[in-house]
Amino acid sequence: MPPLDSSDAAAPPERILGADGRPLTSTGGALLHAGEVFTSPELQAMRLDGLVRLVIGDTYLRSDFREDPALRAQAAVRCVPAPLRARVALGRTCAAWIYGCAPLPALISLVTDHRRRTTALPPFSPAVMHQVALGPFDVNLVGGVSVTTPLRTALDIAVHGEDTDAVPILRAIGSAGNLGCPLRLVEAALVTTPRVPGKTKALTRLRLARQHRCRV
Repeated sequence: MPPLDSSDAAAPPERILGADGRPLTSTGGALLHAGEVFTSPELQAMRLDGLVRLVIGDTYLRSDFREDPALRAQAAVRCVPAPLRARVALGRTCAAWIYGCAPLPALISLVTDHRRRTTALPPFSPAVMHQVALGPFDVNLVGGVSVTTPLRTALDIAVHGEDTDAVPILRAIGSAGNLGCPLRLVEAALVTTPRVPGKTKALTRLRLARQHRCRV
């Protein structure tokens, strides 16, 4: 895969998941980040007054806007140092949260292709970096932000997810009709991918998620 910030990778397909077909921040001012127009204490006070609500990190959403995947992606990327944003994609549990299939993550999961150099994250960063092999169809845009596709996200959750929440997240991804990612497709992709550490455990998770869906 070419670097995420190269001309060959500058325009992955845009996954429009906003409530009205457009990222809500296209109007400007829906998201408020501490240190720009308002300080962090001011935004916290506005939150107590019901004017805004916290999305993630130091980014808040005006209370008259509805949170959606585009907004979550645009809020999450603000937790990433600006020089890195074009060089990484949001992935794993962070991507699942963006798609509405996981709880708010404790850390922002970033993925970057292992074949290219990427600047290290600063100390005490709210993000964690994973250098992985990314294929040409593993990343798309959500609200203008690079995010792993639902299929790649599900594969990563199956292989690397925590035991406590991997199966529920997979079930949610498979059940989300707007994502077009049935778990049988994820299972088929995993079966045909060679040399995947932990493949047996990942397949078990996928089958458990599929079995639960069949019973409900």
